[in-house]
Amino acid sequence: MTAPASTAQAMAAPPPLGRNRNFRLLWAGEGISVLGSMTTTVIFPLLAVTQFHAGPFWMGLLTGAIWLPWLLLGLVAGAWVDRSDPRRVMMRADLVAAAAVASVPVAWVLDVLTLPHLVATALALGCSSVFFRTAYAAFVPRVIPGDDLERANSRIYGTESAMQVGGPGVGGLLVHVFSGAYAVAIDVVSYLASWVCLARMRPAELGPPPARTESQPLLVQVREGVAIVASDPYLRFMTLLGSVGNFALTGYGALLVLFMVRYIGLAPGTVGFVMAGGSVGGLLGATLATRTTRWLGTAGALRWLQVLGGPPAVLIGLAQPGAGAALVVLGSFFVGLGVVGANVVRASFRVRYTPAELLGRTMATSSVLNFGTMPLAALLAGGLGTWIGVRETIILMTVVHALGSLAVFVGPYARGRDLPAQPMVKWTSGSIATARKSSVT
Repeated sequence: MTAPASTAQAMAAPPPLGRNRNFRLLWAGEGISVLGSMTTTVIFPLLAVTQFHAGPFWMGLLTGAIWLPWLLLGLVAGAWVDRSDPRRVMMRADLVAAAAVASVPVAWVLDVLTLPHLVATALALGCSSVFFRTAYAAFVPRVIPGDDLERANSRIYGTESAMQVGGPGVGGLLVHVFSGAYAVAIDVVSYLASWVCLARMRPAELGPPPARTESQPLLVQVREGVAIVASDPYLRFMTLLGSVGNFALTGYGALLVLFMVRYIGLAPGTVGFVMAGGSVGGLLGATLATRTTRWLGTAGALRWLQVLGGPPAVLIGLAQPGAGAALVVLGSFFVGLGVVGANVVRASFRVRYTPAELLGRTMATSSVLNFGTMPLAALLAGGLGTWIGVRETIILMTVVHALGSLAVFVGPYARGRDLPAQPMVKWTSGSIATARKSSVT
């Protein structure tokens, strides 16, 4: 079902990036939210290790809880977003996340905070993230004109990376000065700030909504998203590559705080600053992504960004106490640079490549596979950390990440300068036509 004619006429194309108020609000809200979330990614593990003496099993469980909802809810969330107002979905997700995080300091004051409570909070945050991130991907094309997507994504990812630089350091410092349970209050504020930014947007200045398909059963829409991703060589390969990468990154990330505190001997405040090394690389990767695509083309940029962010990860597991801790910073820097830079290129490609009315469900299908491996990786890392050792598990996971990154040389964009501008199969909502279309490379 399409939008009413009067509504479609009222919603002109979004203004250019420099005069786009809705983009500025989206950009600001996302930046603030990421800053708060990045403090929590340090605070929760530090709280578990320092206050509850958590071992590898609990650290894996804590990380796994954040990503498990993608495996359980991702496909449904994609179809739901395609038949809903994504801005309102994002606003509700922000409120759910704020309430979940606020429960931690409340439980601490009441002296009832436990490790299971932290895991349950992580699970609630994961559920809100599924709907927020899926809706976000579908909402961006309505806020930003197509010609500005590359620049806008570069700014968004660059700001996210900048916040990721500051977030871990702020989180570590807050845990050092205050109790970790009180320190998460900054994340509550960040979710509320994101909600305010979304609420202040002007819907009339958004691009027209894509055609809606409420008449289709939800299960049909879910199957359609799966079929598109499975049949398209580019979406399929990117999804599989992302699944392997996220599996490995989550596996060693679940044990990283434990590794730095107990095996390298870093203080909580220092842990945050060391983890910020990866975010510095991410900031540089987001900044260079657009320039790299001009130099090498979209396919060439993806290949070499993946390589740059792959093998150096092995350095992390080789870190030692003292000056050897610098290997964590060095390895994380290159991983952040390559992974974030490649994400900028992929995000712009997906939005241009996929019809707007199918973007939510295809993104959700990819996200289920990309993020669905992450809870499994966290639980596996927790078990392996107990069985073969924390350092050994980190090295194993970083080797998997390195090998997965090198797979770009055997995929559909192993050669050539640019990714295709449109799919070879014509997709329409309600049916997937098989008419071949020319592909611009």
